Amino acid sequence: MTAGSSAALLLAFGVLLDPGDEVLQSDPGYPCNRHFARTLGAVPRLANVGPASRYQMTAEVARRHWSERTRAALVATPANPTGTMLAREEIRDLAKLAREKGGTLIVDEIYHGLVYDGAAPYTALEAGDDVFVINSFSKYWQMTGWRLGWLVAPPRYVREVEKLAQNLFISPSAVAQHAALACFEDATLDIVEARRRELDERRRFLIPALESLGFRVPVVPQGAFYVYADTSAVAPDSFALARSILTEAHVALTPGRDFGRNEPERHIRIAYTQTVARLGEAVTRIGKLLERKR
Repeated sequence: MTAGSSAALLLAFGVLLDPGDEVLQSDPGYPCNRHFARTLGAVPRLANVGPASRYQMTAEVARRHWSERTRAALVATPANPTGTMLAREEIRDLAKLAREKGGTLIVDEIYHGLVYDGAAPYTALEAGDDVFVINSFSKYWQMTGWRLGWLVAPPRYVREVEKLAQNLFISPSAVAQHAALACFEDATLDIVEARRRELDERRRFLIPALESLGFRVPVVPQGAFYVYADTSAVAPDSFALARSILTEAHVALTPGRDFGRNEPERHIRIAYTQTVARLGEAVTRIGKLLERKR
């Protein structure tokens, strides 16, 4: 158990990486992951991913970017900012590649359970006991702020992880751990499943609504609660567009610049963490702004 999934990832990086080692990461991707590697003196080696691989780092992509200094590959499924997933077979191929290269696969499953369109539930643990898996109570169980996560580590690393945790975090909050026990009650599972269905309704509303404004969604997200949209048909610079939408339409979006260097100017992330009514209001405001600018 860890103080959130961030602590879990730091522990995994801490036992796997030495200064100068590389860790493969997808671009676009969650920005803190790059900073965690740098904090330990390691080097985030970014692999550009796009619609062709559903914005995911497949084994084929990882092989092209793996170098002599690469010690680990980190993937997320479902992913932030794209909401896309890796298939079970793709996880197995990545684990196989890591073994071939003498490295380690780390899989971030923080959005595990928040999936749609009948996506089959699976965990990267099925790919072998040499895979690190990270998860948290923040997303599916919606305990954001309680800072409680976990790390499943290969047996040979467990003692080293424990020693590192003793020096960095001691332990996660005991109060949070007791609270999290309620997550596994039937009544709680009914609630979070109902909320997952509500998120799916928002996703189904938002994607065509955005496309009606000229945004493109090249890959429909299968999980999490994000849409990663291509804004190039609407504006040449997503950062300027996001700022304009914020200051003039009073709607908050996140420009691609926050998630890496891979064509950030043409992408924007929209989180559908509001009701359908609120999302509809946001789309209407953005539409009026774009119309005025035309």
